[in-house]
Amino acid sequence: MDKNVIGLVMTGGGARGAYQAGVLKRVGELKRIDSHGNPFLLIGGSSAGAVNGSALAAGCDDFASATRVLAEMWAGLKPSDIFRCDFVTQAQNSLTWIMDLSFGGITGGGHARSLLDATPLRHFLGRHLDCDRIQTNIKRGHLNALAISATNFNSGKSYLFIQGAKGHQTWQRVRLVTVSTKITVDHICASAAIPMIFEPVQLEIPRGSAFFGDGCARLQQPLSPVIRLGAERVFAIGVRCGNKEQVEVSADETRPSLAQVMGVLFNVMFLDHLATDIEHLERLNHLLESGHIVQPDVEEGEKIRPLKTLVITPSVNLSDLAGEHQKDMPSMIRYFVSALGRDSDSCSDLMSYLLFTSKYTRELVEIGYHDAEERIDEIEDFLQWDKAENKKVEPVTANGAKGMRLPPDLGANGPRNSDRFL
Repeated sequence: MDKNVIGLVMTGGGARGAYQAGVLKRVGELKRIDSHGNPFLLIGGSSAGAVNGSALAAGCDDFASATRVLAEMWAGLKPSDIFRCDFVTQAQNSLTWIMDLSFGGITGGGHARSLLDATPLRHFLGRHLDCDRIQTNIKRGHLNALAISATNFNSGKSYLFIQGAKGHQTWQRVRLVTVSTKITVDHICASAAIPMIFEPVQLEIPRGSAFFGDGCARLQQPLSPVIRLGAERVFAIGVRCGNKEQVEVSADETRPSLAQVMGVLFNVMFLDHLATDIEHLERLNHLLESGHIVQPDVEEGEKIRPLKTLVITPSVNLSDLAGEHQKDMPSMIRYFVSALGRDSDSCSDLMSYLLFTSKYTRELVEIGYHDAEERIDEIEDFLQWDKAENKKVEPVTANGAKGMRLPPDLGANGPRNSDRFL
């Protein structure tokens, strides 16, 4: 197995996905990228990570440009690009919930499907993401495979949709199904459909069809897909503050609001799985290196082997940051979310996933870029490049980017002439 095959893993987090784009932008500025191209032959993503991963897969033939313009997209994002924010839509949705909760037992319920209408996200990705370029890049050797996860709400199983080179590995587990298929915008939207917030997406599967939601809901081992596909090293980008996570500093006997409960559940789903998987892998590496795990009767190709990882996580608490930007949300959405909590503090965790406003996402991009800059020597060592050849270079123009079309109003410094995205 090629020791130079590096897998990129990005988990979910709604609007927090902008942080991942900032990290990737700095990686894309490494000088060696120009001559060596995409360093991540395997890409695995779920939820917002599936959006970022698919965008990279579509544009990895020009990795430097792809990462820069991905960051520009996040920096210029508007809530209306992701979900409907108008009064009529939100009023109709609220009325549907009221009718189901009040009279559903009599008249028949089940009409309320989500708190927000994410139809704009489907149109946004459909306009800008050219999924056909994923297969083109695989054929040209720029990419080995893209794997994105989604949760089947009909069966309760986690599905891993893989588009890769001919003969790539597939596997089945008790609660996991792998499907070799062409990745489409529908798969990406399904992986990013946050439970209860966005409506599930119907997908075709080998035996009919089913409705799918956020891939983080059931994928408890987010590193596993790229490892099984052949990665010898894994570069992971998390969205949980690694060193400054809030702790309980005083006893608070106030009854938690619904917004707080949802925020905690989302934290478990989006943040904890990656951290737990990393801890498990580090423990396994230690046991292998210390000789506590002996594999005398296992064939060479089946032996468990130490796996090198590098994880980049935010240097600031993104929930606290979201609390500072809640006022930037459209008034109807802010009113609706605030109704679930007592105050802005109780809504900050939940808001950190829904705050698709340019001021918030632009700041996340900047934080991600800064965090990668602070560890750029470590990143260069991990990519096994000569550090002397990888000084920061000026970013290339977006005009050469391929795979996704960038609207004129998404440039970080104002309108752009180019309409290409990745």
